[in-house]
Amino acid sequence: MTRIALGDVDINVWDEGRGTPVLLLHGFPTTQLLWRNVVPLLAATGLRSIAPDLVGFGQSQAEEGLDIQMGNQARWMFRLLDALRLDQRPVLVAHDIGTAVAQLMAAHAPERIRGLVLIDGVYADQWAMEEVESIRRWELSAAARLPKLLVRRVGSWTERTESQELLRKMIAADEGAIAGVRIIRAANSMDPRSTVEILEQLRRRHPPSLILWGRSDRFLSLDGVARPLADLLDAELKVLPGGHFLPLDCPERVAAEIEAFVRTLQRQ
Repeated sequence: MTRIALGDVDINVWDEGRGTPVLLLHGFPTTQLLWRNVVPLLAATGLRSIAPDLVGFGQSQAEEGLDIQMGNQARWMFRLLDALRLDQRPVLVAHDIGTAVAQLMAAHAPERIRGLVLIDGVYADQWAMEEVESIRRWELSAAARLPKLLVRRVGSWTERTESQELLRKMIAADEGAIAGVRIIRAANSMDPRSTVEILEQLRRRHPPSLILWGRSDRFLSLDGVARPLADLLDAELKVLPGGHFLPLDCPERVAAEIEAFVRTLQRQ
């Protein structure tokens, strides 16, 4: 792991492999560990995987009071790419609310993005906000209780034992109240208006795109989110076996689809 200081934030980055760079963005309530079983597979195919913790998530630090909403996340990710001095445009691969960051990056600077792979992500105002509303209202004085509650809930998020274990590890990355405050802050950074505002920009101009979706996603539906998102980006939609946390449930297929998409871009 590498820590990169970018002025007001420090970003924890897993950077592995050589070749075409792939920036992997996790969502809520996860960290770069979401890609633990994907990165080695991509590296083995000759791709460079760059998997940061979003600012305020995992081990990426943000000063107290700093707004970690998705627009700022997009700006920090561009600054991270600048700091890494890449010699090629990256392919963005994103999951959950990480797809909001990726969409903002693609909308505001499409010339800097080679391609876009969105996995079980958000579209317009469809963010499944009802699933995080209780976390957004959680009292900071009781923050230590929140990770324990979420750790007990992961069994309903995915049926795969290894996925559940990794989710528990990500939720409890810090101890007690520290982990709880981090989760509450992350939940309060979520604002669907950020992706509503860029719909027409993306519709008019976007990089080549691919949508991957878990067949059993219980948070974001195929018909209500995946298909409109694919239509917006003129993207192929591929449905894979697994739930919302597809990079955990189905890492081999996810890595294979990313690798095939990147190779297609390289031939263009």
